[in-house]
Amino acid sequence: MPSPTASRAAIGLALATIYLTWGSTYLAIRIAVETIPPFAMAAFRFIIAGTILYAFLRWRGAAKPTLHQWFNNSIIGTLLLLGGNALVGWAEQFIVSSVAALLIGVGPLFMVLTEWAWPGGERPTRLTIASLLLGLFGVAWLAAPWESQSEGGLSQIGVIAILSACAFWSLGAIYSRHTKNGASPFMSAALQMLGGCPSIILVGLLCGDFQRFDASQVSTHSWLAVIYLIFVGSLIGFSSFVWLLKNVSPALASTHAFVNPLVAVVLGWWILDESLTARTLTATTIIITAVAIISLQKKKRSDVVPPRQAIAAIKP
Repeated sequence: MPSPTASRAAIGLALATIYLTWGSTYLAIRIAVETIPPFAMAAFRFIIAGTILYAFLRWRGAAKPTLHQWFNNSIIGTLLLLGGNALVGWAEQFIVSSVAALLIGVGPLFMVLTEWAWPGGERPTRLTIASLLLGLFGVAWLAAPWESQSEGGLSQIGVIAILSACAFWSLGAIYSRHTKNGASPFMSAALQMLGGCPSIILVGLLCGDFQRFDASQVSTHSWLAVIYLIFVGSLIGFSSFVWLLKNVSPALASTHAFVNPLVAVVLGWWILDESLTARTLTATTIIITAVAIISLQKKKRSDVVPPRQAIAAIKP
């Protein structure tokens, strides 16, 4: 239940924090992968963030996690970090940050489908199915698969990678929802970051990311972007989200799902001079409308992720 003691100013500050931090991480990822191979960048980010969080929790007296907690959270971390996050970094080599954020904005639609397919999952309403179709239409309009890149279409491999990341993220989120391991939200986040990193490192080695990585060739902007992702995206943003879940309704806390793409589109246009075409604006309206309807349906059915789950900690 929401806390009656939280002030409006504190709630507003926390909401602004997750809107801006998570909305800006797509821009930071785009800058980071300019001179750092994507899987290497993701591994650095989450090893450092996970270690800081884990060390802090243990210093504050948190219990040592069990092998069961490590195992479960490592599976979740692999799905969310490798499939749901590092893959986004890889895709942003081919598509701009604003478009990546907009495509990621359809994540809640994948969540509905994954929940439906899960054993014992809940069938979506007709309005939800209509919203799914509307969101997919928005993605198709944005990606324009009928046009080549020179004609205004997007890199198809980049689009496929982003949509695959949405599927992995949804699978990890639903698995997290149905598994019980007893770890606190903060400890779960630390274990997911640390437990998911081996898979990122393995894929990075297979792709040659670590062999190609040369610290002397990394730009100052890329280093600053990684630092931003570690401390602002993973630690500050996550802490604010956990606090919100304990002090406001889940529906209000989850509004980041359709605010973050707006922030990312504006920042990409403002800072990196990414084009803001009529197609992008139209697709933005369609996708955010579809996600908003899904969110309202979840509010009515209380179909939200419980506060104990730390899956949002490692969102891009």
